[in-house]
Amino acid sequence: MFKKFTPSTDIAGQTPPKSSVQRSIRAAVLQQWKIGPETLEVIWPKKETLIHVKCREHISIYSVQSVPLFFQHFDGPFYPTLRLLHQYPSILPKVGVDRGAIRFLLAGAPMMCPGLTSAGGYLPPPEEALPKGTAVAVHAEGKEHAVGIGITELSTEDMRKLNKDVAVEIVTHLGDDLWALQTL
Repeated sequence: MFKKFTPSTDIAGQTPPKSSVQRSIRAAVLQQWKIGPETLEVIWPKKETLIHVKCREHISIYSVQSVPLFFQHFDGPFYPTLRLLHQYPSILPKVGVDRGAIRFLLAGAPMMCPGLTSAGGYLPPPEEALPKGTAVAVHAEGKEHAVGIGITELSTEDMRKLNKDVAVEIVTHLGDDLWALQTL
């Protein structure tokens, strides 16, 4: 999503949304992420104005004090930026890939089931199974922080059963142009 993203050409405009829209975004973020209102208040204080940055290909980046916090594609889920995910690692559920998949992940390739189900990979236990379409933090074997954010293409139980095909579609990863973008 952010492979060839340059702010000078890809940003169409920046506007502050109405307060009613900001309240609905706040409610959607609280519903989609595993955080409480007090944590969201630290990330995005109610007194701070949210800025909606409209970009090419129907991507919306939301920032506070020029710092990008989260983004959205069309009307899909809200994804935190990797920098925000590194500060608050419990925002999204975690999946992990083995060492062999790291170079493909850092190139933005989708993660395949064998990379998640192998000895170095990680999927949540069956009692915490994730459905298809869940935003997840993608961790790499032996690394402390998430190296990517993606959306599941299969449920975690189907990933274990099938053990083939695309498991997680990567939306942002370390080294892409959103990672390089520290302020807007």
